[in-house]
Amino acid sequence: MTMPRHRLAAAVQLSLLLALPAAATAQTPTQQPEARTLDTVQVTGSRIRKAELETAVPVQVLTREDIDRSGFTSIADIVQNLTGSGAGLNTKFNSSGNFGFPPDGGGVGAGAATVDLRHLGAKRVLVLVDGIRWVNESSGSGVGSAVDLNTIPLALVDRIEVLEDGASSIYGSDAIAGVVNIITRRDAEGGTLDLHYGEYDGLGGATWGADLGWGGTNERAQWFLGASYYKQREIASSKFANASVPVPGTGLSNGSSATPGGRFLFAPADGNNTYGGLCPLGTDDSGAPIPGSATCDITLPNDASFPGGTTIDDYIRFGTANRYNFAPNNLLLTPSERKSVFGQVRFEFTPQVSGHVRVLYNERTSANQAAPEPIFLGTDAGVYNAYAESTLTISALNPFNPFGFDLTTEGDNPNLFLLGRRPVEGGPRRYRQDVKTWYAAGGLEGTFAVGVRTWNWDVNLVRSQSRAEQTNTGSYNIRRINEALGDPAACAGIAGCTPLNLFGGPGTITPQMLAFIQPIVRDESSNALTLASANVTGDLFEMWAGPLAFAAGLEYRKYDGSYTPDPITVAGEYNGVPSGITRGDYDVNEAYAEFSVPLMRDTAFGETLDLSIAGRYSDYSTFGGETTGKVGLRWQPVDELLWRMSYAEGFRAPSIGELYGTLSRFDATLVDPCSGAALPSPACAADGVPPGYEQTNSQISVVTSGNAALEPERSRSLMIGSVWSPSFADEVWWSDRLDLGVTFYRHHIDDAIQAPDAQAILDRCIATRDPLACASYDRSERGQIIRFDDILANLGTIKTDGWDFSAAWTLPERDWGRLRFDAKTTWVTRYELANETGELEPRRPGVEVNNSAIPEWSGTLTTDWTRGPWSLAWTMRYIDRLVESCGGANGFAICDDSALDINGLGSTTYHDLQLAWHNTAWLKGTRLALGVNNLTGKEPPVCLSCSLNGYDASTYDLPGRFVYARVGIDF
Repeated sequence: MTMPRHRLAAAVQLSLLLALPAAATAQTPTQQPEARTLDTVQVTGSRIRKAELETAVPVQVLTREDIDRSGFTSIADIVQNLTGSGAGLNTKFNSSGNFGFPPDGGGVGAGAATVDLRHLGAKRVLVLVDGIRWVNESSGSGVGSAVDLNTIPLALVDRIEVLEDGASSIYGSDAIAGVVNIITRRDAEGGTLDLHYGEYDGLGGATWGADLGWGGTNERAQWFLGASYYKQREIASSKFANASVPVPGTGLSNGSSATPGGRFLFAPADGNNTYGGLCPLGTDDSGAPIPGSATCDITLPNDASFPGGTTIDDYIRFGTANRYNFAPNNLLLTPSERKSVFGQVRFEFTPQVSGHVRVLYNERTSANQAAPEPIFLGTDAGVYNAYAESTLTISALNPFNPFGFDLTTEGDNPNLFLLGRRPVEGGPRRYRQDVKTWYAAGGLEGTFAVGVRTWNWDVNLVRSQSRAEQTNTGSYNIRRINEALGDPAACAGIAGCTPLNLFGGPGTITPQMLAFIQPIVRDESSNALTLASANVTGDLFEMWAGPLAFAAGLEYRKYDGSYTPDPITVAGEYNGVPSGITRGDYDVNEAYAEFSVPLMRDTAFGETLDLSIAGRYSDYSTFGGETTGKVGLRWQPVDELLWRMSYAEGFRAPSIGELYGTLSRFDATLVDPCSGAALPSPACAADGVPPGYEQTNSQISVVTSGNAALEPERSRSLMIGSVWSPSFADEVWWSDRLDLGVTFYRHHIDDAIQAPDAQAILDRCIATRDPLACASYDRSERGQIIRFDDILANLGTIKTDGWDFSAAWTLPERDWGRLRFDAKTTWVTRYELANETGELEPRRPGVEVNNSAIPEWSGTLTTDWTRGPWSLAWTMRYIDRLVESCGGANGFAICDDSALDINGLGSTTYHDLQLAWHNTAWLKGTRLALGVNNLTGKEPPVCLSCSLNGYDASTYDLPGRFVYARVGIDF
């Protein structure tokens, strides 16, 4: 199916058709054009000296000096600290085993690192390396739709260019929020060796690494070869007080009901037997007991163990004090080890033709860790597995069953509602990712004459693949648990089966029992990219204000992706998060053209006025054709002032995971608004909630899935900005130069691919009885949510506006050195995410929700002092205050306002300091640097709504100082 084209795109296409014939016939000789300021790094005769402020679009350039001064050791850390960045993955996320599968089929990306611009999501940011796309990530838990920046070693980078504007008409899909273009090193002469070491004060988490490079040139060739090694040790959550409990300030209230002693919720065989009051009768609306309704909700006393077996007299009623604190088993910082080799060679065949080859191989070994895997059995288990919920009978003949009757989920009258056991005997869950990424690119480039003009051309071929295997230890086979709890005679007929004891408390699951129920689980995933492109650029003909320049090209891409869970998962026998096989591919053919039209030069209305026009047509094998366009203006009224604007259409094609992802489970941290009341409200009663209902666990399992009928997201972006380099601050006693910039941005995305927010669905159903929301989940007779569907669709609309401000001031050099100040600030004035009903979701500026935040204000200020071989850099990073829902902390003293369900996260300022020395007298150069990030040891604000570690790992630093040292030599 061919999609209707936007009016702007159609107009751009018409202009391209009119202009290209002129390009074929225009051969009029012209004078050599003067140096131009458009899209150049150095400007002739302009006061606007900074390259990122010269172009028709806002490009922020992070030089190698900026990178070294930051103290960060990965590309992700650098770009995630830009003021326009949002919530990207990083190694502070300990996701595996804690969340399940997100709705987009991309998996949790364990060990990966991504970049998010304008808070629009990593999958709406295009990552390029030397202008060419990079392969998407694999981490063994899904088919990723964003680039893992950890596959690109920092040692390879010369600079990073960040375009914070829509660019689909230039680059195609994904470039809605912007583009990150990583420019690699080319012109090195000789060798370099860099060593670095750092760790968190009081926490550990040591990181160290080495980078080796060697480059050179001769008359016809240029090369750069390198190798990189990086190692990061883990930090346990137990080392940070706020991370060592499920929710700070709430004790065990948000702990798990799967405990080492077990939680047993069942109906006795004799419904009037209360076991001496241990299992009370239910009550009606008047409070009168209901005959035959006895229900047990019991556990063993904390830490009690009964290897010889238990009786009913050993049990007590289950309460908050018996919940399990899973938090200390998590990781505050995940371990990571990365090894890379890379190289590129450029060779000049003739003065007009040259070629290049670029190769990279990267290995990543990383890990996540979670508490021992809970075993949930019973009709209220909510784990979407028949072995646990509907075909289970714990036989009365099981030698460890102390109750003397079958506990069953089968038949018309099941009596086992919930059994939650935390088998600490099997150890914590450990998820190890082994990821191998290779990238090979080659191409030719050159020049040719068109009349008296010189045009440039290039052709490129790329093949790349990222493959991952995730090995999971500490999980269980639920089918074998089912068998080991059944009739011992049947168990005896199964090889290796040993009757299982879930009733005796910690230490009573023996090694023989574990050997039968505890497998090693291996999942695999892969992403592959094949790309071919051809481009040509040059001046078409001379106009009244200068030459009409153009670029045009063709591009072909093919994406292949797959996720293959372990055979026991596919068979439905995995006790952990269920998932299915995902496999798919698609390809796209594209053509684009771009024009730079000079409209004015040196007139009464200003010095320059340039119009840029671009259009791109993309033909996808999945949904058909899509056309996007872009127009921009660049006006320089005087040599010290520049105005620029652009309007762009964009789109994002559905990813393989979004299209072909199969049913899987996401364990969402949700607060049931009906939980905890002695008598349910009318809305809760209408929802099937009985009196005295209490939510069993803070996490509720949600079923997610891809959708092959998805259409692409479509966007509109507007940018208006200005740059001023005042002449009164140019080379005077108090200033060498001053650059000021301001940019307004607006993004509007329609048909956003997303699943409805589960908490919002739950709240909306109870508040309004919205039939669509209420149909998304089911409750058991006891009120527990046992089914929650949350499937992807084109149902969202996102609107965001904001402003970027920049100022760079360099002082004249004095005897005491030179000072430079560089400030950047982003103000997010609007962020609206509308759901499928048109209602706004809670995500907006100044709010922390779903483990991420949109600070209304964020900024950085770097003060850089240099004198001879010495330099000192002081960087301040500011994050505005936020508010959040108190979540599971509502009603506790740590919540600022329980009545309004509001908690505040105070504003945060980090201070980074680095002292560096560079001496060219030793070898070809020696570099030393000592630094501290988070100099004051600032702790992140407490986050009550965050799922792990009591803080937002995508917004804030780890607690405490990070102290580091670097040594580099050139030879």
